[in-house]
Amino acid sequence: MESLKKITQFLNSCLKIHNVKDSSFNGLQFEGAQQVKKILFAVDAGVETFEMAVAEHADMIVVHHGHFWSQQDPSFTGSNKKRLDILYKNNISLYASHLPLDMHKTVGNNAGLIKLIGARIKGEFALYEGQNISYTAVFKKPVFLSTIEKLLNSGLNTECILLPFGSKKIRTVGVVSGSCSHSHVNEAVKLGLDLFITGENKDLYHLAKDAPINIIFAGHHASETVGVKALAGHVKKKLKVITVFVDIPTGL
Repeated sequence: MESLKKITQFLNSCLKIHNVKDSSFNGLQFEGAQQVKKILFAVDAGVETFEMAVAEHADMIVVHHGHFWSQQDPSFTGSNKKRLDILYKNNISLYASHLPLDMHKTVGNNAGLIKLIGARIKGEFALYEGQNISYTAVFKKPVFLSTIEKLLNSGLNTECILLPFGSKKIRTVGVVSGSCSHSHVNEAVKLGLDLFITGENKDLYHLAKDAPINIIFAGHHASETVGVKALAGHVKKKLKVITVFVDIPTGL
């Protein structure tokens, strides 16, 4: 068992939550029990996740997509009340880490995807608000595009969508978990990368075909499970708490 304060300080420091501009209010979003024995890790905040935490007898929840965002109405009404009532009535804390978890070099979503496909980080990538939030990667030896697809499908329990317009053998990759922007794809093209991996399926068909470049859409949710799982494992090693990861696939 650890104090909520110690866990929060550990996460804040590990994830460097104040080092990046973000629309998420990263950090402790809801304060519950001051002593924490069990932490539930999940990708998304929501009633389903919160009810799972209750069923698991968790004292704290750590998510990638939290409850409080800069453009969201913070009023304690409607669906907001429905969610937060569960935390309040069960004395459960909620911690969120959005971009800080995406960009973390060891337990982050992007680093996790690179590790999953057997590549190694080469350089920084994916400019956002003046800061890179991801990485390019390289394979020691070229790997078939079909092999990478199989690794992602198996490792993420997903069904990738491919835009296979580049080389069938891949040496260099750019990764952006979750949702990317057109600028990230253009950056990958400018760098001459063989493959761009992201989560959310977007209308990039003609951009990819004309470049040409390979693009793999692994699913927004699925592509962001790797970092949450890695963080759960890291916390378990470093702190005296029980950790459990629950997957609630969105199909998106």
